[in-house]
Amino acid sequence: MNAKPSALILGAGIMGLCSAWALNRAGWQVRVLDQAPIPNPRGASVDQHRLIRHAYGAQAGYMRMIDPAFKAWEMIWAALGARHYVETGVLALADHPGGWLAESRAALLADGHGCADLAAGDITARFPMLSGQGIADAFTLPRGGVLFADRIVAGLAAHLAAQGVVFEAAEVAAALSEKAAIRLTNGAERCADLLVLAAGPWGPKLAGAGLAGRVVASRQILVRLEAPPEFRAAWEAAPMLLDLAEDGGFYAVPPVGGTALKIGDHRFSRQGDAGADPREATKAEIEEILAFARPRLIDAGAYRVLGAAACYYDVEDREEFILEALAPRSFVMSGFSGHGFKFAPLLGLALAAAAEDTALARALPGWAAGRDAPAPGLLAGLESTT
Repeated sequence: MNAKPSALILGAGIMGLCSAWALNRAGWQVRVLDQAPIPNPRGASVDQHRLIRHAYGAQAGYMRMIDPAFKAWEMIWAALGARHYVETGVLALADHPGGWLAESRAALLADGHGCADLAAGDITARFPMLSGQGIADAFTLPRGGVLFADRIVAGLAAHLAAQGVVFEAAEVAAALSEKAAIRLTNGAERCADLLVLAAGPWGPKLAGAGLAGRVVASRQILVRLEAPPEFRAAWEAAPMLLDLAEDGGFYAVPPVGGTALKIGDHRFSRQGDAGADPREATKAEIEEILAFARPRLIDAGAYRVLGAAACYYDVEDREEFILEALAPRSFVMSGFSGHGFKFAPLLGLALAAAAEDTALARALPGWAAGRDAPAPGLLAGLESTT
């Protein structure tokens, strides 16, 4: 009887875990290495929320990946026996015509997704906690919602361990792509038939030339708020809010599923060290993101800051995902720029298919970058049973 092929995954964030899930389903023997016990509180994936929505500006390729991403998440829910998702819908706002919002609307309508335009004067009537002052354009979308990231990471890690996936806490010195191996700081090596590098903001340091100059770590600030009593019910029933201006955009996640109202900075700082820098946000960082949100909030001064933190993204200049072979037996997953979480199960399934088919491996990068349609067979895992 033939032994199962072996896969070694560096990184137990959502990309590493979803790759482990897909490879395990495909019959691989999987080992996952991470620098800390799972969920790693310093990992890019470990926060209360992540968002999933079709609105993607002019990046129509990623918009078209959302429906299969929803299908892949349904496979995850079936595997976990729990559904860590709440549908909220989407509210997009802009204080200037054109730009990201107009590009999103054009792409959505061209692809058959209905979005309902909203006049500035109607915003407060629909959403009493929000001001319509200064709004030049707005629309709503019914589909989209909140993925509970920390619950997903913890649940998926526990499920995979029960399925025989091995987790190892280890300090890694370097990835050896040509050997499909990892060298630890103590000099020991771990090797396998397949290596997957999914180390998030630590990836550029570990992957060497494969990511050099293509991906940087980026310190990002999020702030958790308590709304004044008169607006709490409205926020609990609110859609996600996307106000993604090029000169200082932010997003807001409603307080669903027992979580707090959260606002985050859409800009990329493109600086910081994920391993060494403190995760506490400074007063100046908090004030900077609050300054973006205040013009949208009625009675903004009545909101109470519950806490704030810094997380780290791995940012690619064009916000295009990097999912490609570094060597015949090694793949890298990087450059997810804060918006990759929603696609993780879909990317894991595609990786598992490409790991066993060189033609699919060649087709993988263009699709993952949002430029190409999926090659036949790349998403075959969506059609198979859990």
